[in-house]
Amino acid sequence: MFAPRAIARYSFPMQTEVLIAYILTVLMLMSTPGPSHLLMLSNSASNGFRRSMATAAGDLCANMLQMLAAGLGLSALILAAPKAFIAIKIAGVLYLVWLGVQMLRKSFKPRAHNALAKRTRLKILYLQGFITSATNPKAVVFFAALFPQFISDASEFWPQFIALSAAYIFIDGIFLSVYGFAASRLRKFTASNASKWIDRLGGIGILVAALLLGLKSMPKA
Repeated sequence: MFAPRAIARYSFPMQTEVLIAYILTVLMLMSTPGPSHLLMLSNSASNGFRRSMATAAGDLCANMLQMLAAGLGLSALILAAPKAFIAIKIAGVLYLVWLGVQMLRKSFKPRAHNALAKRTRLKILYLQGFITSATNPKAVVFFAALFPQFISDASEFWPQFIALSAAYIFIDGIFLSVYGFAASRLRKFTASNASKWIDRLGGIGILVAALLLGLKSMPKA
């Protein structure tokens, strides 16, 4: 049997109420679909749910790198260098504009009766998810600003960091899966042009997100 000290040693690294507050905060922040979720909708409608999970994998991998950067203090360094951070913002906005335009163009192209006939390669689906998430400056600020609010200096840093990161990846993975599954079901059980409207709405949503991020990225006078 484990001794009391051994049990204490393997106790959960965070207080339960702190973790619950963190999960509720993440759920509230994800209640509005972001560019990655809109991309997931489009890719799932065009390529099927299973293949669209490559997009989800790319998004989550980018999130893990961003969280690691926050944990190592790289996000703070980026925020301390205004020019570098502005460059990241501009790159993210331009990529979202390009992606939104591509989705809109695809929605107006004639399609075969089998909309899943021409499928995007898994590598491309993965890179789309990765780049969309990695170039989103909101994520850099999110992880740099959110994590410290839920980490106690009375406990070891990395166990708390891993718990927060795992919770975020799990929640985001659920959201991405729900969006992807819903889009694939909608495409299967509705008219053949349903994926076109998903692409159009997703493209417009991504362009709106790019516009809002662009306005926030403009230097204040």
